Amino acid sequence: MKKAKLGKILVYTILIIYALITLYPFLWGLAASFKPYNEIVGGGLTLTSQNFSFDNYKYIFNVGSDFIKWFSNSLFIAIVGTLLNLIFNSMAGYALARLSFPGKKHLFHIILAVMMVPGQILIIPNYLIIKQLGMLNSFSAVIIPAAINATYIFMMRQFFLNFPKEVEEAASIDGLSRVQIFFKIVLPMAKPALSTQAIFVFMGFWNEFMKPMLYLNDPNKYTLTLGLQMFQTQYVAQWHYIMAASMITITPILIMYAVFNKYFMEGVRIGGDK
Repeated sequence: MKKAKLGKILVYTILIIYALITLYPFLWGLAASFKPYNEIVGGGLTLTSQNFSFDNYKYIFNVGSDFIKWFSNSLFIAIVGTLLNLIFNSMAGYALARLSFPGKKHLFHIILAVMMVPGQILIIPNYLIIKQLGMLNSFSAVIIPAAINATYIFMMRQFFLNFPKEVEEAASIDGLSRVQIFFKIVLPMAKPALSTQAIFVFMGFWNEFMKPMLYLNDPNKYTLTLGLQMFQTQYVAQWHYIMAASMITITPILIMYAVFNKYFMEGVRIGGDK
């Protein structure tokens, strides 16, 4: 018993130390966003500041007016892209799980094959297609090609395969059509899977750098990740402004995770059971 307790204490001690080591850079970045430039470049690694202030954030929003535009562009792309993914991926997953139609198995195999294709291979073909369609330098170029995702179609299919058919049969007896059953019964009961998907899809759009860099050339349409790179170039040595901008960048993701945390953990558990 003593050996077991000592082993448990040792494991928890190692995990706590590892967590602190992992978390410290983020905490230092957060603290640095409230520090003046001379404290950051002074070489100190403390989390406290002798000149704590919000001047860095005030400067970004007042002087760096483009930052607000980049933020709103990223938010628009991430929200619209996430909503489209939730609708299309769920519909496709439900169709593969519940409906019978010619070529269903072949289509599912194609989706599995698409999941195995590295995204880097598709960069040039996607660019050429978007150019031919005249979508360059528009938000559509970033949103539409990523409006569906094979990985989340597969995830939603696995979820709907285990969805109780009795609920759908009862709704069908009450006179609901297949479309009504999907939107009024199935989707509201799929909150764990939808929340898990929403978090990861939103993060994908929010953190996307390559596609905006390839498709957008108007600074007014830059996303936050692309604009932040310009911000770093413009203020190459102004680390106090860069750290403040970086903290603002991760805020929406933290808020979204806090809101959907309950459903997210349940969705992860369901995914693990599958």
